[in-house]
Amino acid sequence: MAKTRALLTETEREQIAGEHGDSRRYQATSRVRRRIDEELDRDISILEEHHPELLEELRTTVCENYERDSER
Repeated sequence: MAKTRALLTETEREQIAGEHGDSRRYQATSRVRRRIDEELDRDISILEEHHPELLEELRTTVCENYERDSER
C-alpha cells in the first residue's frame, strides 16, 4: 500500500525541519498554517456531523501525542 500523508507531505517535513533553507521552510510553514486554519476546520465540521467516531479518534490521537511530547 502506498504511503499517504496526514497534514504534511514528506517534502514539507524536510522543509520545516530546515533541510532546504529558510525560504522553503517559510513557504512550507505558510502552506501548513493555511491547511490548519482553513481545511482542517472544514474537515472537523464534516466529521462532527457525519462521523463523530472518526472525529473522536482524531482528537484522541492529537491530544495523546501532544501530552506525550509535552512530558519529554
